[in-house]
Amino acid sequence: MRYCLLMHYQEAGELGLTNEDMAPAMEAFRAYADDLSKAGVLITTEVLQPVAATTTVTARNGKPEIQDGPFADTKERLGGIFVIEVDNLDEALRWAQRNPANDWGSVEIRPVALTYAAGRGWYQP
Repeated sequence: MRYCLLMHYQEAGELGLTNEDMAPAMEAFRAYADDLSKAGVLITTEVLQPVAATTTVTARNGKPEIQDGPFADTKERLGGIFVIEVDNLDEALRWAQRNPANDWGSVEIRPVALTYAAGRGWYQP
């Protein structure tokens, strides 16, 4: 079963953290990603740009509307994801509990319903 581990936390820039301040966290994430990879469960991981780089598109009134920034105005924001493939939710929970983002935010575990691949189309992983 494929799961997304969605990491929500306050952005480093908002907290006044420098790259030097972030070095231990980046090392923890590197070690975590290496452990996922060695276990053969890591599909991909992505760290997102700060929310200031976000653009949101909607078409609620029948025409596209473009807005700078996200819709949600919260302190904790989606900062990155790990996509893993494991046998069950219990195993996903074990990996999520080891995620360094838990030290300053939260990790949402969401099962993947469908994925897409060229030549294959939509399928359930």
